[in-house]
Amino acid sequence: MTTNDSKQVQAVSTPASTRIRGGRSLILGTILILCVAYAVFAGIESRVEAKATLHQVAANSAIPSVNVVLPKGGAEAEEIELPGNTQAFTDTPIYARTSGYIKHWYVDIGARVKQGQLLAVVETPELDQQLQQAEAQLKNAQANLQIADITATRWQNLLKTDSVSHQEADQAVSDLHSKEALVDSNRANVDRLEQLQSFERIVAPVDGVITARNTDIGALIQADTTAPKELFHLSAIQKLRIYVPVPEVYAPSVKTGDKAAVTLDAFPGETFAGTLVRNANAIDSTSRTLNVEVDVDNSSGQLMPGAYAFVHFKIPAKRGAVTIPSNALLFRSEGLRVGVVRNSHVALLPITMGQDYGDTVEVLSDLMRATR
Repeated sequence: MTTNDSKQVQAVSTPASTRIRGGRSLILGTILILCVAYAVFAGIESRVEAKATLHQVAANSAIPSVNVVLPKGGAEAEEIELPGNTQAFTDTPIYARTSGYIKHWYVDIGARVKQGQLLAVVETPELDQQLQQAEAQLKNAQANLQIADITATRWQNLLKTDSVSHQEADQAVSDLHSKEALVDSNRANVDRLEQLQSFERIVAPVDGVITARNTDIGALIQADTTAPKELFHLSAIQKLRIYVPVPEVYAPSVKTGDKAAVTLDAFPGETFAGTLVRNANAIDSTSRTLNVEVDVDNSSGQLMPGAYAFVHFKIPAKRGAVTIPSNALLFRSEGLRVGVVRNSHVALLPITMGQDYGDTVEVLSDLMRATR
């Protein structure tokens, strides 16, 4: 009884289960179809959007764009730094003017001397003897002149009474003139030897510093040789000169009277005032530079001649010049150009370039008017 009932229940429940499974399959199929349809739709939509975006980007790329900057007017003055060597305002070697032996010297290197100060004494025994001889000859000539003068006067008086002939009187006068010339000659010789004797005292020609001593006591001095020996070297350092070669491009901008700052590596952080006092007024054909002289006051004695210095010149900006970024330049076959915006359009204009400052350049043409 139980077995039969079970079979009957199974027989009754089989169609319902089949219907339930069929419904589920339908739902799953529908969902799968919807998912596939959504995926297809999403793919098509993304492709359409990508195509539209690409088209927009291509359209935007077809329109050229530029970065616009304004030229800066009133370019600042440029400073150039040029090297030079400091030199003493007066730099002179000192020689002996007379021959002899060094009797004594009074100054050595580094000594500060005044004009006329005694530096050394030269002993000249031969010159002293020559001077004594010349003085004796002068006295003898003066004595003979005195006798000739008396004789000529006497003969002139005798001629008045016809006691002597004119010939004899003329001979007496001629002898007087001869004795006068001889006295003048001997006096000139004495003056010359006295002048040479004064050169026994070697003195400083100007105020300055002794930078070299090349002699010693007992040294033989030959003043009449073609290559005399330098005894001392004197440098006047109260004022220093600095000769600076200025490049030709800057030559028109440096003027006599301009102020210039001077710096030296030996004095970091310090600046010395200099003045451009003169220039060569000619461009050196070899170096293409203008030689200028800058004077620096050195009354304190802080600076020394021969030092390496840098001179800073202020070069004024050219009238009407402007500066633009260097990356705005266009190097074309027809020449240097720059793009200028006019009425929302870009025009390429030729320019004349001045100084190159690295990231910016100076434009000499009237670029400001061209941008209006």
